[in-house]
Parts: sequence; C-alpha cells; structure tokens
Amino acid sequence: MNDMISCCGSDCSACYCYGELCNGCNAVCGKVFHAGGKECAIYACCKTEHGYQSCAECEKLPCELILNTRDPKMSDEEFMKDLDARVKRLREG
Repeated sequence: MNDMISCCGSDCSACYCYGELCNGCNAVCGKVFHAGGKECAIYACCKTEHGYQSCAECEKLPCELILNTRDPKMSDEEFMKDLDARVKRLREG
C-alpha cells in the first residue's frame, strides 16, 4: 500500500494539513496533529492493538470507531462519500 494511505484509508497527501501541520499518519506513527500529540484512536486500534497493516484486515470495517471519528467540517453526505472512498481504497489495496 502507498505510504501516503493511512491505515483507515485516508490519502494523507490529499489532506489540507499535509506538509505544514502533518507529515502523514504513517510517518508520525498515528500521532497526527489533531490527536493532540497522542496516537489517533483508529491507528491505535488497527496497528497497536491488533497489529494490522490497515483496517482492511478487520472484519468490522467500517467499524463504529471509524464511523464516529470524522472531520466536523464535513456534512453527513460528504462524510459518507469520503468513507466509501476510504473503504474502497483499503479493499483494493
């Protein structure tokens, strides 16, 4: 999988924060700026707790954790479209 694709399927290189606020989820081991210096909950579940390369390995994808972790700037429609793209990206790996 591309190094710019996070374990949850987000394309870090397409994020408005990439380069200035963040170097990507994989590069910072999930300690992205919006997690306040802590490991992102999705990264922690996927990589630390389960040892997966990505959420694609989890039978619960998309799980409640992913469904409840979202950019507050997104509308419900935007979030669902983004989520669908992330899941597709992960499954096509």
